[in-house]
Amino acid sequence: MKAIRYFLALIALFSAAISCNTDKKNIPELPAKYIGEVTQEMTELMIHDVTNPPLAARFFSYACITGYEIVSQNDSSLAGLHGIINQYPNIKKPDTFPAQSYQLSAVLGMIQTAKTIQPSGTELQTFEDALLDSCRKMGFSEETIHQSLAYGKAMTKAILNYAKTDGYTLISNYPRYTPLGTPGSWYPTPPGYFAPVEPYFDTVRPFFLDSAAQFKPLAPVAFSEAKDSEFYKITKEVYDVEMSETNKEIAAFWDCNPFALQDNGHLMVGMKKISPGAHWMGITNIACQKAELSFTESMKIQTIIATTLMDGFIACWDEKYRSNRIRPETAIRKYIDPTWTPFLQTPPFPEYLSGHSTISTAAAAILTHYFGDNFSYSDTVEERYGLQARNYTSFNQAANEAAISRLYGGIHFMDAITRGQKQGREVGAWIIEKLPQSDLGVAQATKTKN
Repeated sequence: MKAIRYFLALIALFSAAISCNTDKKNIPELPAKYIGEVTQEMTELMIHDVTNPPLAARFFSYACITGYEIVSQNDSSLAGLHGIINQYPNIKKPDTFPAQSYQLSAVLGMIQTAKTIQPSGTELQTFEDALLDSCRKMGFSEETIHQSLAYGKAMTKAILNYAKTDGYTLISNYPRYTPLGTPGSWYPTPPGYFAPVEPYFDTVRPFFLDSAAQFKPLAPVAFSEAKDSEFYKITKEVYDVEMSETNKEIAAFWDCNPFALQDNGHLMVGMKKISPGAHWMGITNIACQKAELSFTESMKIQTIIATTLMDGFIACWDEKYRSNRIRPETAIRKYIDPTWTPFLQTPPFPEYLSGHSTISTAAAAILTHYFGDNFSYSDTVEERYGLQARNYTSFNQAANEAAISRLYGGIHFMDAITRGQKQGREVGAWIIEKLPQSDLGVAQATKTKN
């Protein structure tokens, strides 16, 4: 009898295994577009919450890392992040979700992470419900949906434990930052006169960089009130910039200032604008969709871009509060023309370096690594916010335009732009060097196959 019961148990286990494998084969593929849809929904919440640019990059990073971790546990073509990014734990794949779809788990994990770390994150529940309804129409079973969600939540917990150790939560314990009030130092600008944004962001752990100061730039042009000084020269350059219709279009397209206000006569109203990082996350999604990348490749590239943006902001912010330089708006009004106003509203933090120049150049370096230097695309990211699409023949062309837009907008001196670009190139090159050797770009992989 014992032998018979043992034999029957073996048959039951074998049948269950066959059933599980059959179920796996019947699980539909989830389109890669849903990765970008999550980051777009996150962007909408960031606009609502007026999330500052460095913090936005942090939100994108941990949400994408959650999805990346799940995909890497289930697709051997994707290297895990343990040993690649700083202090990243070796997270074990749970064995309790045999019927899950790892692609659906990845997207749901991204959503769970965003729901937790974004102030208005609970509003993502509506998007999650709509996604799951779409999955049911695609043929996902209730059991697969249930296990995929459970797997996503388990990975969210692991990633948020990692996020807690990056030092960001300690920033609230630091003393409130007070402007120095010395000649040539930054001071809040109109119309909002906002307090400085993230003065301690350089204390946050980077993902790839050895430290925030790893690519410390040269000191900015020294402040001087003298009209024969180099500082007066670069100040006059901002004042004299030609504001042609083309230059206005470029400045407006790359504004990406979530703190912009509009005077409606009786009150100031916040204008609906995305952050620089959100703009580049949108560009990344456009590139992935145009190249028709697989779910795994899309998850990889969007995660590397998000973490690159984070490291770029950390490096840039390290310098901003070191040099603490005055904005053109303040300098021009005091030393050249008291009635002058910049074309764009000045963001609420010190001038040097240009953050957009840094992170745009770094992001372009990563995207060029993956897609090549002649990847043309139409940037439609800002159409939903009232700006017409612009066409580019390469990511570097777009990054260069983003950088010079800061001069056209009247919010940066030229040395902050060019040295921000230099820092961005250094950050991008460092991260590419840190990637696994097998991590070929799309253009490189195509050449290898041919």
